[in-house]
Amino acid sequence: MVRFRLVHHSLHHTTRYTTPASGVLPVMRVLQMACLPHDEPIFPDNGWWWLGHSLDNNQAVAFGILEPSQQWLDTAYLSRAGVLPAWRGQGLQRRLIALRERLARRQGFVWMISDTTDNVPSSNNLIKAGYKLIEPSAPWANSESLYWSKKLVKA
Repeated sequence: MVRFRLVHHSLHHTTRYTTPASGVLPVMRVLQMACLPHDEPIFPDNGWWWLGHSLDNNQAVAFGILEPSQQWLDTAYLSRAGVLPAWRGQGLQRRLIALRERLARRQGFVWMISDTTDNVPSSNNLIKAGYKLIEPSAPWANSESLYWSKKLVKA
């Protein structure tokens, strides 16, 4: 079993760690490097970070980041998430997607966007969560990326 906690949020240059920063930043770095070895770790100034810990031994096993879109005011961005290899296949990424969607709705966002590059499991999790492939007019990732969106509020 894994418990997720919001450990950082920052909007409009007001940052609040729900866990001391000295404990969050190294854990986020290690998880990002273990889960996404080809990417540099990121620590967005504006947004929300979650950590998932094993209830058995309190080991950090997953993380997720949500940011406001830099292009659209009514849109939140699933910027990064990862689950340690030994913990994959248990629905943790889908839980992280749902957690971030709930917070985005509470914050008043209408749309969610994300991108994947060479990551079939993440793409499949986005599809299962109701995301659709899009072709953005201003792509924000690289040329091999797939782009995803989901409307959070019903018309």
